[in-house]
Amino acid sequence: MSSITVSGGIPDRAPAGNHAPGAVRTCATTGLSICEVSSRFVRWHAVAAVVFLLIGGSAAILLALTRWPAVHLLSAPWYYRVLTLHGLNMLIFWILNFEVALLYFVGTTLLKSRLYSKTLAWVGFLMMVAGAIVVDVAIFQGKSDVLMTSYVPLLAAPAFYLGLILVAVGCLISVINYFGTVYIAKRDHTYEGSVPLVVFGAHAAAIIAVLTLLHAAAAIVPAFLWSIHLIDVPDPSWYRSTWWGLGHMSQQVNVCAMVSVWYFIGALTVGAKPLSESVCRGAFLLYILFINVASAHHLLTDPGVSAAWKIWNTSYAMYLAVLASMIHGFTVPASVEVAMRGKGFRRGVFGWLTAAPWSNPAFSGFLLSLVIFGFGGGITGVVLGTQQINIMAHNTLRIPGHFHVTVVGGTTLAFMAVTYYIVPLVFQREFVARALCRIQPWIFGIGITVFATGMSFAGSYGVPRRHWDVEFSGAQFATGFDSGAHVMLGIMGVGGVIAATGLFLFIGLVVATVFFGRSNAGRAMTPWHVERSSGEVARHDTDHEEHHTPGTLVLTGVFLLSFVVYYFANWKWLSDVWQVR
Repeated sequence: MSSITVSGGIPDRAPAGNHAPGAVRTCATTGLSICEVSSRFVRWHAVAAVVFLLIGGSAAILLALTRWPAVHLLSAPWYYRVLTLHGLNMLIFWILNFEVALLYFVGTTLLKSRLYSKTLAWVGFLMMVAGAIVVDVAIFQGKSDVLMTSYVPLLAAPAFYLGLILVAVGCLISVINYFGTVYIAKRDHTYEGSVPLVVFGAHAAAIIAVLTLLHAAAAIVPAFLWSIHLIDVPDPSWYRSTWWGLGHMSQQVNVCAMVSVWYFIGALTVGAKPLSESVCRGAFLLYILFINVASAHHLLTDPGVSAAWKIWNTSYAMYLAVLASMIHGFTVPASVEVAMRGKGFRRGVFGWLTAAPWSNPAFSGFLLSLVIFGFGGGITGVVLGTQQINIMAHNTLRIPGHFHVTVVGGTTLAFMAVTYYIVPLVFQREFVARALCRIQPWIFGIGITVFATGMSFAGSYGVPRRHWDVEFSGAQFATGFDSGAHVMLGIMGVGGVIAATGLFLFIGLVVATVFFGRSNAGRAMTPWHVERSSGEVARHDTDHEEHHTPGTLVLTGVFLLSFVVYYFANWKWLSDVWQVR
């Protein structure tokens, strides 16, 4: 394969764009216009993202080896310090920098536009990096062990809050720069018709990001003023409610970005096109409208929030956001199936799936991300968001077990997958050790699945989250958990080691490629896979073929059956512990 077929909501032909002479190049692989100014900031943010991923990943393995009772590595003070470090670097600094890189990439490349402002890009980038460094230094100084949620009246050093404010403002400036790019692209008619679906998803992510950052300002600024003794301690109940406008919505920014990456990789690898762009765009709108109120499921045991508000948000609004994920969860694999069947792989129900380009790490990472997010994160998320069941699971390891398959197994793995194209296309370097690249998504995906499974089932035994010592050493009364919980914590530890291996392998491959990879400037990147022949004659889509997705329908049935079993198993469990006569 000498070039990549670019389709599926991504324009393969567009107007010349609004670039200054010499400020744009044509990608020899995709034929897309690459803005040189934007590419510079894509590279800077990508580098920063990988650095923070290294910090957060190093913290992660220390935590996994501490929660594993047979190892129990860190002391209590260092456990909470490292947990704070892990949460902020993995959930905020790594992901936000990568998402800004994605916004700049899709905003300029897919719309054939120049970047709106280089000055804003520099200001945003420097504030985000400086703020993250300030936060990490404050944590290591030992006066900010307040965890990522930083609930008041827990008090951190002023530098901790100031660093977060710098990151938030820097990110907001970067998002404004993205919207400015979209504006000048529309003004200068650099594209025809509606924006591509991938860009539409980026729009949704950016809009939710603005709402998230406003909540961040509402929560973190008062905490900063309190830390420097200008105001009294904020009301804890108000703080928690406001903070989750930041905490949960930030994860939905990730979901929108992740889904956009799914569509992008599907188009790049197999030429997949969405079954219905209108339906997919509607699903992104559901995220914008309902995902913020769905954050209520973090407050289901909070006495300061009314029961009516909880029931409305978690019994009605949340399901409209879930509906959006189910739409994408069907259309993404269905579009891959249609594309593969269109190439002639029509044998049986899953012939298209077995013939898919699994040797391509971007494709395998993308499909693993989809499966882990859908089956692991989707099913557990809906169940844990049910008010009655949440009472059993709240503040147990089931909660981090859920978001490790959504944010890590879903978002982080999807970002890793798209990196296997971003580095060759933007950094113009061929990946080194390509055999290791092909197995890296599998190591990370399997590891994080085992880790989250052990974590979730340990939580089912009641093992609390955020607690250093599962044995409760020194307690006045005999306590602790039975052997089953210890087995699950051991599984969690093993999974953590495997996932960390995959994570460090990814970082090593990216760093080695950027510094030592062979340049592909001026020519197409070396393809990750060679198109296979089906032995059957490929045929053009017809009305019937466009919607002939028996394999995806079977997978959807398995998903729904799994959901029903898990959902009612939890209700059975609830009836055992909460008997109503």
